Amino acid sequence: MKRFEGVISDRGSKYAVSGGPARDRAEVQAFLKDLKRVKKYAKATHNTWAVVFSEGGPVKNDDGEGGAGQLILQMLERAGLCDHVVVVTRWYGGKHLGGDRFRHVQDCVRHYLEHR
Repeated sequence: MKRFEGVISDRGSKYAVSGGPARDRAEVQAFLKDLKRVKKYAKATHNTWAVVFSEGGPVKNDDGEGGAGQLILQMLERAGLCDHVVVVTRWYGGKHLGGDRFRHVQDCVRHYLEHR
């Protein structure tokens, strides 16, 4: 598991990105369980994720951050990254970010893809 913390901070909200291999839904769930063993990730406002399985196609979860899972999924598909889950974590800082939140998700995924 690779984890990059403090990738973005905006108006009190903080973002991190994590990822690792996942060949099926059970491995995604195990990855998320491991991530949430770290208390601050378990208490995060959103743990949005996506994965493209080589057998079974794409799966995503917005975790309450509507549309963010789809954005992660599109970026994974463009990068040709299969059997690898990417999770963008957000800790809400008290101010709505509007459309900037999508830019932040995109920047987190880009950071992960460049440094994995």
